[in-house]
Amino acid sequence: MASIFMRPSFSCCSSYGVTSLHKESPAPKIGRREVVLRTSEIATLAAIFHFGGPKPNYLGVQKNPPSLALCPATNTCVSTSEDISNTSHYVPPWNYNPPDGSRKKPKSREEAIKELLQVVTSTKPDNFTPNVVDRKDDYIRVEYESPLLGLVDDVEFWFPPGDKSIVQYRSASRVGSIDFDINRKRIKALRLALEKKGWASESNF
Repeated sequence: MASIFMRPSFSCCSSYGVTSLHKESPAPKIGRREVVLRTSEIATLAAIFHFGGPKPNYLGVQKNPPSLALCPATNTCVSTSEDISNTSHYVPPWNYNPPDGSRKKPKSREEAIKELLQVVTSTKPDNFTPNVVDRKDDYIRVEYESPLLGLVDDVEFWFPPGDKSIVQYRSASRVGSIDFDINRKRIKALRLALEKKGWASESNF
């Protein structure tokens, strides 16, 4: 792209009644009714321009080698599939039966999936609404939708085959080239919630 494309912001919509963020004078006070009207206008724009974007066709477990997809070049994605040297996109997998865990009886994959879904549906660090749209025995995909413009982030969780209690994951925005670390912060919030259930990251990040 010739210029950096960021997620749609209110500053682009001054012609529709939203106060520009670039004016030097302080924004005038507006009434509750006007707030409702302006919110409706922005929601209409979101519906017209489809800010959510289409579902990427590369989501899901890749076949060769088996893994989740790598991240695009934009800074709107984190993935356990990336090389550990890629500090912009790499995040370490989780272990739901860590070696130094306090549980005497290891939890099963089914128990881990139940705990993960509970955390996903109850943890909203960015106020995005999580919708579980794909659930299999070893794979979960959640669409996180923003409360106003309908922006969508795809978050995937994969439980690879084998004896290890590992969870791979990927969190990425569908549109834009900057997400203000929303995807990374979301993953961190989920990890912290899972740590209270005995999970652990394979390494710190």
